[in-house]
Amino acid sequence: MNHITLFGASYSVYVRIVRLVLEELGIRYDLAEIDIFSKNGVPPEYLKRHPFGRIPAFEHDGFHLFETDAIVFYIVERFGGEALLPADVAERARMRQIMRIIDNYGYRALVWGIYVEETERDRAGRLEQDELERASMCLGVLEDLTGPLFLVGAHLSLADLWVLPMLSYLKLAPSGAAMLRNQPKLSGWLDRMHDRPSVHATRFLAERAAS
Repeated sequence: MNHITLFGASYSVYVRIVRLVLEELGIRYDLAEIDIFSKNGVPPEYLKRHPFGRIPAFEHDGFHLFETDAIVFYIVERFGGEALLPADVAERARMRQIMRIIDNYGYRALVWGIYVEETERDRAGRLEQDELERASMCLGVLEDLTGPLFLVGAHLSLADLWVLPMLSYLKLAPSGAAMLRNQPKLSGWLDRMHDRPSVHATRFLAERAAS
C-alpha cells in the first residue's frame, strides 16, 4: 500500500513544497488541512504528529515524519524521484545552497517581510527601507544564481520547487511585484514555472483570487 497523508494548510509555502514534489512525481496523496493560526491555536491532536506545532507533517502507511526536508527526501528516495536531484555534484551542491538561501533568508524577508506586511497588515507603500533592502538583496542573489532554463542546470530540481511558493506570494504584493520586474532571469523562470501542471494544481487561494 502507498497511502500518503500530508497534514498542513494549503496556504503554507512549506506544505506547498511537499505537494509540488508529490505532484511532479505523480504520487497520490490526501491533504488533511491543519490551521495552526486558527483562533483556537494548534489542534492538540496534531501535536502528536508535530510536537513543535508547525506544518507540514506526513504519514505513509503508518510511518510518520515532520520537517519539510525530511519529508521531501523520504519521498524522493522512497518513490524514485531522483530526477529532481541533479546528477552533477556541483549542481547538486548549488541546489542545496539555493534551498538553504530561501529557508534561512528568503522566507522571512520575502513572505513575512513583504507579502504578509503589504497584503495582510495593510502596509503597502509604507514598508521601511531595511525591509525592502533585505528582500531585494535576497532576490539579487537568486537572480545571479538562476540558470537559463531552471534555477540549477537544464532540468527541474528541488531548488525550483523550494523557491516557487515563496516567489508566488511575493509577486502578489505591490513591492514584491516591482522587485521581481527588476530581476529578468528570475521573473522569466517564475513565468515558466507557473505553466507547469503541478504549480497550477497547488495554487494558493490568494493566487486564485488574483487571477
